[in-house]
Amino acid sequence: QVQLVESGGGLVQGGGSLRLSCAASGRTFTNYVMGWVRQAPGKGREFVAGITWSSGSTRYADSVKGRFTISRDNVKNTVYLQMNSLKPEDTAVYYCAAGQIGGSIYYVPSRLNDYDYWGQGTQVTVSS
Repeated sequence: QVQLVESGGGLVQGGGSLRLSCAASGRTFTNYVMGWVRQAPGKGREFVAGITWSSGSTRYADSVKGRFTISRDNVKNTVYLQMNSLKPEDTAVYYCAAGQIGGSIYYVPSRLNDYDYWGQGTQVTVSS
């Protein structure tokens, strides 16, 4: 059974940084893509960033490009989201997600339906 456990959320001032972690277990994730998705208060979930486990290809939402960096540690089976220059509009619950790669190992989907497994989420609050 796939388990995704997020950690690292918290309260930070605008302009600050946080690093989220997602520990993945339950199977071999070589043919998986890992993503971070967030949900702000009163809004729907939106794709933030994704990375393929095998090739390391990445994709980012326009709103976080240049500020957030996704990475993975194959030994620890952990995916990270380094968030710099945080803004109040980054306030949200951040979810880790995993989905099987259906085609190229270099393609990172941004559609939420392409992700099959989800963590419980971690709250990130950015004060102004």
